Amino acid sequence: MSPAPETSPAKRGFGRYAVALIPLVVFAGIAATAAKMLYDQGVHGRDISEIPSALIGTKAPALDLPPLEGANRPALTDSAIKGKLTLVNVFASWCIPCREEHPILMELAKDNRLNVVAINYKDKNDNALRFLGELGNPFAAIGIDPKGQAAIDWGVYGIPESYLVAPDGTILYKRVGPFDDISLKEGLFPAMEKALGRPVS
Repeated sequence: MSPAPETSPAKRGFGRYAVALIPLVVFAGIAATAAKMLYDQGVHGRDISEIPSALIGTKAPALDLPPLEGANRPALTDSAIKGKLTLVNVFASWCIPCREEHPILMELAKDNRLNVVAINYKDKNDNALRFLGELGNPFAAIGIDPKGQAAIDWGVYGIPESYLVAPDGTILYKRVGPFDDISLKEGLFPAMEKALGRPVS
């Protein structure tokens, strides 16, 4: 058997350069993606925190969560949202942005056309009760999700996170992060108006 031919120095040199270029190509791809996101945000006013969800336009995952003991609210089950335009909010007492958005949820709960419910995510019962006792309880039903399984089913990226669900159970809108005036005006309210067929203020 004859020995394999040796690789020429020129080919070995090219191989080294190709390997060295891989990190540069990867970095250039990441930089281009980041630049596009910043461009979209700055020029088009697009909110980069609005992460599209594969669940939008599909039926909401089944709900069968135990109640938050001591909150004097029913458990979060399918029957708690059936036939109602519902905002499902995922929150926890340890979540600082949840605290920031809570006054907005209190206001939304005053609209009798909207059913506001909650998934309490990986929280301690006493801490969740203290949170609601201090800031108010806007939720018509609360289900606890101590292991985060329901959050996985709903495709939660991070909390707070909210889903607008139609009376027939279809997910209409998703908000990642706390609500603010812009996300209400450009996101939630238009989705509610479309579902209700009338203006939302």
